[in-house]
Amino acid sequence: GVRDVMFLYEENRCSMTYMYEYPEYLKIKLPKKTARRYPAYELYLYGEGSYAEENKNLLLTGIPVLFLPGNAGSYKQVRSLGSIALRKAEDVDFKYHFNFFSVNFNEELVALYGGSLQRQTKFVHECIKVILKLYKDGDFAPSSVAIVGHSMGGLVARALLTLKNFKPELINLLITQATPHVAPVMPLDKYLTDFYTAVNNHWILKAQDLRNLTTLSVAGGFRDYQVRSGLAFLPRLSQHDSALSVVSSAVPRAWASTDHLSIVWCKELILATIRAFFDLIDENTRQITQDPKKRMSVLNHHFVRHPAKMYEENPEAFTHLTGAFNWITVKASKWTYSVYNDSDGKYFSFPLASHRKSYSHVYCENSMLDTSSWIYGCMNTNSSMCLEAADLSWRAELLPTTKVVMLKLLEYPSLSHIVIQVPPAVGNKYTLGCEFFKEDSRTVQLPVTHLFSFGFSSSKILLNSTGLLYNVQLQHFNQIYQAFKIYIDSHCQSLKERKPSVYRLHIPWSYEDSITVAKVPSLAEISAKLHVAQPHSDSSLPELNIYSSPDCQYEVSKTVLFYSYYPFILVFQIVRFHAGAFPVYIVSNILLTYGGQLSTLKSTGQCSDFSLELVRTAKPYKVEPLISIVVFLQGFNWFREIWESLSLPEVDAAVLSSQDAWFPLVSLILFLFGTGIAYWSGVFFSTSLRLFSSLWLTLIRPPELQKDKLITPSRLCGMISLALVSWTTCGAFAVLIVYLQYLFKPVHIFVTSVFHFQDSGHSKETSQNSSTHTDKAQSSVDSIPEATQSPSNNKTSAEAVNSLKMHITVLNLFTWIVLLSLPSLIYWLKNLRYNVRLDPDPCRSTAIILVCILEILMNSNTSEVKSSKLLKIAAKVPLPLSVAMLAFGRMYLYRVPHFVTFSLLLHVLCCFV
Repeated sequence: GVRDVMFLYEENRCSMTYMYEYPEYLKIKLPKKTARRYPAYELYLYGEGSYAEENKNLLLTGIPVLFLPGNAGSYKQVRSLGSIALRKAEDVDFKYHFNFFSVNFNEELVALYGGSLQRQTKFVHECIKVILKLYKDGDFAPSSVAIVGHSMGGLVARALLTLKNFKPELINLLITQATPHVAPVMPLDKYLTDFYTAVNNHWILKAQDLRNLTTLSVAGGFRDYQVRSGLAFLPRLSQHDSALSVVSSAVPRAWASTDHLSIVWCKELILATIRAFFDLIDENTRQITQDPKKRMSVLNHHFVRHPAKMYEENPEAFTHLTGAFNWITVKASKWTYSVYNDSDGKYFSFPLASHRKSYSHVYCENSMLDTSSWIYGCMNTNSSMCLEAADLSWRAELLPTTKVVMLKLLEYPSLSHIVIQVPPAVGNKYTLGCEFFKEDSRTVQLPVTHLFSFGFSSSKILLNSTGLLYNVQLQHFNQIYQAFKIYIDSHCQSLKERKPSVYRLHIPWSYEDSITVAKVPSLAEISAKLHVAQPHSDSSLPELNIYSSPDCQYEVSKTVLFYSYYPFILVFQIVRFHAGAFPVYIVSNILLTYGGQLSTLKSTGQCSDFSLELVRTAKPYKVEPLISIVVFLQGFNWFREIWESLSLPEVDAAVLSSQDAWFPLVSLILFLFGTGIAYWSGVFFSTSLRLFSSLWLTLIRPPELQKDKLITPSRLCGMISLALVSWTTCGAFAVLIVYLQYLFKPVHIFVTSVFHFQDSGHSKETSQNSSTHTDKAQSSVDSIPEATQSPSNNKTSAEAVNSLKMHITVLNLFTWIVLLSLPSLIYWLKNLRYNVRLDPDPCRSTAIILVCILEILMNSNTSEVKSSKLLKIAAKVPLPLSVAMLAFGRMYLYRVPHFVTFSLLLHVLCCFV
């Protein structure tokens, strides 16, 4: 599954963008108050060569565009947009041009730490006001700014509208690139999830106020494994018709999936964006048009359906067919024509009257990919010639190797003829073709294997092609967990040179089409997976459109991934959609093991080994059924009312189900993944313990094993010191310090036990050969008590081994807390020169509690715990905590440390009570 997500995607089909002159970034001076409030942030203006020199005095006359980088992004990523826009402006002699500004967010990790998102949003607001002031004395001063936001920069741009003093008219166009709009990829702190909730709720509740803002979201497709495309689709609002979401693989003239970084420099995508920018200009104001309908029309033209014509706001309905061209009448239902060095122009006229009774559709294609009109509709009833005709070229659609038109004859009752124009072609070679057909004859259905069909069915279709187009409908293909491959094997009657075939996987409910171009004959492989599940109100079927060669045969077959064992069909999509939930399932398994060890300690007086206890205790049937029952009951109003009256949050599985992101068996498979990872993490800790102990024994003679007091004045001072570090600097920093301190505890116990066992063996059995210190360190943890001869030593050593096993499990739990808190630590270290104290700090309160707990735990042993009155409760609590963690922690990873901390707190109380 990981391999499929990380490596098995299409090759990078993007071209690199290059600067023709050296890029320069002019720092814009900010007001002193703004600079003092946001010392880590800066604003730049992009330029190259002479254009950069001219702008140094900041007498700007262009159209302002502000670029916002994303998580750990650089302000210099604006150069692809800025450079291509500059070249485009040169093509029109600077009649219009754009000024590209960029914000330096100090490459902050805002996808992992949400504490600075609000600060970034407020800074962008100040930048917009500064930018507009630069134009106030110009003849065509702008009143708004267009924004391009990459990754989290797009979310910051959307958050501007949530500010109390922000005027919505300051932005009229927002383009986001690979922005996770729906939810954070890794919800590691409360500030991040609260920010998302505030932004999305505002856009839903204030949708009417956003009608003047046009928003385009471009997702990267399957190459972007950091932000899956389903997260990049804007919320669908019936009253908000000025938002558009597309996947880059469906964008005309790009047709390429992009990874998370290449989306900012992919030449094909950047060209589409810049062409759209120039088509959005109002000639009167020399700024981006204020008409929302025109803005959506332009974006649809460049990002959804391109007719292979230059954009026109109001194209003429009728065109005069002039020129000394020959008129040729074609009465056949199928026609192809090859053009090569034709010196004479021609009009091919297709009378419709004779075809209306027999056929429902007409399909035409043209491999000349210029932007001129080529297909028309005449309304003459008598003559096959016409001087005035409707331009049907606007109904065309551009594909990688051809432009195509398909017309339903019933929708054009007034047309008498279809006319194809073939202009003189000197030095050009291209082909045209038209055919009339019944829709039923060109539509075939291919059933898709369902999850519970056990993969025993097989699907294959043979297309004996005499036509130019086939539509293969994929039945029951509507859920994100479905993943399979489609193979198209093409065979041709002759070996003559042919144009490549084009295969398009068309998903009607979202703009996520993918296009494959294949030579003929060949075997083409198409990966069929969905980014977004089919809405319940939508009944359309996904289609595989085959734009074929007329004398070739096509065989279409479907193969389910891991066909012989149907649950593994899920694995690929589980990793893609739910990899962020892995930590919850891993910690849940470790917590169940921890509870099992406490229970064994109470019943037998011995602490079981981590791996054995994991196998015995971590069972999915202990946690999954209860969550499933709650999700089922939440479908009833009475239960939902009781649930809400208790102020309990909604179960994550129910939320994911409502978003069509939850599917059968996913939780079970995730739990098994968690079991496997928890097992190998235990093996890793045990192996590391032996290696470190071996190294320690060769360097240092350990002190005698003795029982320590839980709290001493020095430890109390250390506890207070770390709590102060947490309060005054960064909570994650204090957690890391106590974690590193705790790491030495198991090593110390292991080394001391082994060393003193060796000394005991020397004094009692001098005739036996003793092993070296290093060899003793390599012996297993469980061998220590059995090998010792003295009863008192045996008891002490057994207690040491029990304590050692418990410390390893606690350390395993604590490791995941440290990993989940690392992003805020990295953020704090990067910004240490600006502020010593991390504010806000998502880990501060938890860190103070953990510091106190772990300072005590690292000096505890099992002899104090197993005689405790609270041990029975402490052993039973991890199970409900594991259930609660899976119920409420999948979408909120920052809750995981709270459950672990509560369990460890009970362990500490067992040392005293």
